[in-house]
Amino acid sequence: MTAATARAHPNIALVKYWGKRDEQLMLPAAGSLSLTLDAFATTTTVELRGEERDAFTLNGAAATEGQTERVTAFLELVRQWAGASEHAVVRSVNLAPTGAGLASSASGFAALALAASAAYGLELEPRDLSRLARRGSGSACRSIVPELAIWHAGIDDASSFAEPIAGPAMAMVIVTIDGSTKAVSSREAMRRTIATSPYYPGWVSSTERTLAEMAVACGAGDFTRVGELTEVSALRMHASIQAAEPPLRYLRAASVAVFDAAEQMRAEGLEAYATADAGPNVVLVCRPEDAAAVAARVEGLGQVRVVGAGPGAALVEEPVEPVEPAPDAGVPA
Repeated sequence: MTAATARAHPNIALVKYWGKRDEQLMLPAAGSLSLTLDAFATTTTVELRGEERDAFTLNGAAATEGQTERVTAFLELVRQWAGASEHAVVRSVNLAPTGAGLASSASGFAALALAASAAYGLELEPRDLSRLARRGSGSACRSIVPELAIWHAGIDDASSFAEPIAGPAMAMVIVTIDGSTKAVSSREAMRRTIATSPYYPGWVSSTERTLAEMAVACGAGDFTRVGELTEVSALRMHASIQAAEPPLRYLRAASVAVFDAAEQMRAEGLEAYATADAGPNVVLVCRPEDAAAVAARVEGLGQVRVVGAGPGAALVEEPVEPVEPAPDAGVPA
């Protein structure tokens, strides 16, 4: 019996990833840049013990058929890389709300990529581990990397990966408005946006420019410019999504209220910039020394939690045990 356990954290994109140019290889239409968090970890154990098929439990319960199929497809890729055939038992505990726009798939597939590659005997360099994680969920390639990560769109499988990038110190204030699973997944929403949104070509070309500007701002340690570009990227992504047919609207009135709060804070001299992935929850980017003040300003708009820059994916000693989760597991405080 061979087993390995890995832990990874979600990341929040400052320059957003939205849309693929190759769904099989999970190659993005444009590059992106993110901050890996120090909260909402996913811990995953992959165990090889001669089972007839793969099995997957999430937070102590049997996963859905769709979730299991996605994990099995990823394990098939790992087995191809390793030249192996043995099925796996996968147990995962995810402390972020699954499917609610807080990048749970990023931490999930980053942890699975590292645990599975270790269990099957693969010894991968960070670049190749990032490539492998990308095949499970595009944004997972960034959760392999600690703190700030830039994902190069690349031209093929070998050149599309994430790596560290230096930048200013940042904290994030997460405002969780709704932790439930969203009705339309990111994958389906991306497909619809690409197929029907008249704004999508402009989104891709503008993102390429924004990423180049963001890399310069990070290199200069320019927090203000990083924040400005972060908010622009988020609003442009959501504009493209909302222009799809039929329209998709992830942001709610409460989400917009958080964006408004950030604008008001800046007007009063407290720098905070809002961003949101494909869901209603909003993240405020600020300097670490301002995090408590920013959090206090959005109390009452949702569940508020301050997080910082976090580590990359890593192997850990304690395996995930097959036990039932607490009733409130997966809901951030």
